[in-house]
Amino acid sequence: MLPRLLLLAVCLAGLGAEPGRAADVEQGKVIAERWCSSCHLVQPGQKTAVPDQAPPFMTIAKTPDFDAGELALRLLAPHPNMPKLALSRSEVADLAAYIRTLPH
Repeated sequence: MLPRLLLLAVCLAGLGAEPGRAADVEQGKVIAERWCSSCHLVQPGQKTAVPDQAPPFMTIAKTPDFDAGELALRLLAPHPNMPKLALSRSEVADLAAYIRTLPH
């Protein structure tokens, strides 16, 4: 258990956009559409997904204090049907930035 907590602490300590690079909302939307939209509703008006099994991103956006760190936690312990993703820190920050732009 301790090694996993240590790994999590290291990941969260360095999480965020790369130095000198702000999170890119548009790139986050591209990532969401590519990797997440087959299960999650990733944008308003999307018709296809499996919302009863995967929460809509608009619901995730309502989470108090949602940020890239929380998203990293969710990606470190994915649910069984979630594909194995290998997103960089900046991609996680981009995806979190996109999710934060969604209407609550």
